[in-house]
Amino acid sequence: MAKKVTRIKASDSPKKVSEEEKPTLKKKVVAKDKKDEKKQAEKVREAVKAEKQAEKKADKAKEEKNGKKTFILFRPFVAFGRYIRDAFREIRQVRWPNRKDTWKMVLAVFVYTILFIVLITLLDLFFTWLFKLILGN
Repeated sequence: MAKKVTRIKASDSPKKVSEEEKPTLKKKVVAKDKKDEKKQAEKVREAVKAEKQAEKKADKAKEEKNGKKTFILFRPFVAFGRYIRDAFREIRQVRWPNRKDTWKMVLAVFVYTILFIVLITLLDLFFTWLFKLILGN
């Protein structure tokens, strides 16, 4: 019985960016010489810089829209609160295993642990025997 698994990507709320503001990072051009490579790298840097500026503008516009401008000393607390809120949102999206799957995973951990204990013990006994043989104790 195959179970259907839904994958959810963790991300912030989707931002609406017009085609003019989108950087051209996904376009890949094959450079023929060093000059073309440098020009292409500069274009990518400019696109990244433009994207960061667009994000800053969007954040400022959002602050102005909400009418909230936080005092500089409160920003770490606001950021921490936002972190806690987002963490709880992510936890709600987790698909928790049922009791049967949990016991299967616990049993697998125990089996692998026992196998590695046996392997390391056998290696320890072998090397102890080998060193006693070599050193003549």
